[in-house]
Order: sequence, then C-alpha cells, then structure tokens
Amino acid sequence: MLTSGDVVDLDLGSPKGREAGLRRPVVVVTAQEILDESANVIQVVPLTSTIRGFGSEVEITADEHNGLDSDSVAQCQHIRSVSVERAESVRGNVGGATLSEIRDVLGLILDIK
Repeated sequence: MLTSGDVVDLDLGSPKGREAGLRRPVVVVTAQEILDESANVIQVVPLTSTIRGFGSEVEITADEHNGLDSDSVAQCQHIRSVSVERAESVRGNVGGATLSEIRDVLGLILDIK
C-alpha cells in the first residue's frame, strides 16, 4: 500500500512540449485518507535532478529515507493523476516536512489555500 510522501518509480510516457515524461521518480501527494481506501488513481509530482530554481520547485536532498540517488526537485507545476497500477517500486518517503512544503506550493499553483 502506498503512503503519502512515498517516492516511487513511474513511467509518465512520452512528453509533449515542456511536460515531464519518461520513467522517473515521483512523490505521491494524494491524501492518506484516500490512499487508505484503496485508491485506483493517485496524484503525483514528478522529480528531476535538473534544478532550475523555479518557484514551483521544492528541493529534496537525497538521503537513505527518500531513496533518491541525487539531490532533486519536486516539479509541482507538473502534478498528474495516474493509475495506481503505474507505480513501480517504492524508493522511500520524503517525510512530513517536505510533503507539507510540496502541498503548500500546490496550493499556490491551484489557488486553493
């Protein structure tokens, strides 16, 4: 079962324009209450090791807890809904503080805070 904040490998397919694509780690941002109900679709934010310094990015330092190989950023501007069946292996978890920061940025992008 997935947990909010999990870093999972996922194939986002062929990108169009500037969207995130290909096989990459993502952070699961779906509410835990939804995940506990065996969600069929989850919301994810792609990660990249190309750090551009955009306000829509949240920096994540690679460590043994999140399972990342290199420092990365969560690309909050690329939030996606995907089938839970796309989630491959779980690498780790970003933790509550980073997940909260990602959700704060999503709130700004979606104008829901």
